[in-house]
Amino acid sequence: MVQITACRSCGSGELSVFLELGDLPLSDGLVRREQLGEDEPRYPLDVAFCEGCGLVQILETVPPEELFQNDYPYFSSFSDALLLHSEAHVKERLAELGLGPKSLAVEIASNDGYLLQYYKKAGVPVLGIDPAEGPVREARKKGVDSMCDFFGLELAQRLAAEGRQASVIHANNVLAHVADTNDFVAGVAALLSPSGMAVFEFPYVKDLIDHTEFDTIYHEHLCYFSVTALVPLFRRAGLELFRVERIPIHGGSLRVFVGKGRSVESSVTELLELERREGIDRLDFYRDFSSRVDHLRSELVELIGGLKTSGKRLAAYGAAAKGAIMINYAKIGAETLEWCADKNVHKQGRYMPGVQVEIVPPERVVEDQPDYLLILPWNFKDEIMKQQAEYAARGGKFIIPAPTPTIV
Repeated sequence: MVQITACRSCGSGELSVFLELGDLPLSDGLVRREQLGEDEPRYPLDVAFCEGCGLVQILETVPPEELFQNDYPYFSSFSDALLLHSEAHVKERLAELGLGPKSLAVEIASNDGYLLQYYKKAGVPVLGIDPAEGPVREARKKGVDSMCDFFGLELAQRLAAEGRQASVIHANNVLAHVADTNDFVAGVAALLSPSGMAVFEFPYVKDLIDHTEFDTIYHEHLCYFSVTALVPLFRRAGLELFRVERIPIHGGSLRVFVGKGRSVESSVTELLELERREGIDRLDFYRDFSSRVDHLRSELVELIGGLKTSGKRLAAYGAAAKGAIMINYAKIGAETLEWCADKNVHKQGRYMPGVQVEIVPPERVVEDQPDYLLILPWNFKDEIMKQQAEYAARGGKFIIPAPTPTIV
């Protein structure tokens, strides 16, 4: 692990820590049965604000080879909501850009081909780039041309030299994972055709702070973006952030559009002004976040502790990265939760990091019928509650942990 002393974007040394979550395990570091009881690696999670450019970031950098190992367990296609979101997005870009057989659609962090499959179905050539071997294998099974590699300027220049410049580049929930943000963005500029468009999605730091979404903070997520912090980052690479959309996915995200020589649209100037009014570009905006996080944890622990004391049976749903942060920070483990159900077959039979709660198939929800089901990926709560309608019809209740612990 490396601890940074300068901003990941602008290089300023003025980093002010406003949240310390303590030493936590890697959120996707699922434990195998034979590893139970062994010490797991834990790393600090300290969150800081850059006084130079306004970028929010964690100070610790865990080597990406450790984070995105061969058995990296996250496969995007297990979320129906994410598939629908991605298909709708692709349809919008196809209509706007008029892409066809001579175009090239690239996704960085393409995972199992969950998004690029829709370009392929529309007859547009595709290229996925992802460092995790398991998801890349699944993408290739879908016929999605995919490279297993980390993206950066060097790889982008090599692809461009081969004549593979992109008409559209997607980078969903990946810019936050990159230690060298300038190299990554320079790579996007090198790979993008002169008239092309790159589209990024990531959780919006304003929503994260406003809604106390501390479980979005984990070792894979090195940065938390505002438009204020993004504009200079892109401009250093010769790219203009010309359009921005606020979208509800993942508890509130930004979708930003960048290109070369583009005219800035009103959506950007309006959101920059909102951020200025709200104070997102100043440390004061973040000062009370730590106390609100502590309050949410206390409320959740009290709620679950009271149910357990009264003899209720509890389990969890969704072995998501954010869920690992939530239950480790709240110290809710196997003594409280009987198991955690998850649709992802690559996670089943393993155990949540840190607390070592067993991960089981979703069929267990109705088979065991616990009194309460704690939904850890609360950002997909509507999808999960719909899937578990039979559980609810039998009298089961759901616990939504954030932004305020609530029983549904």
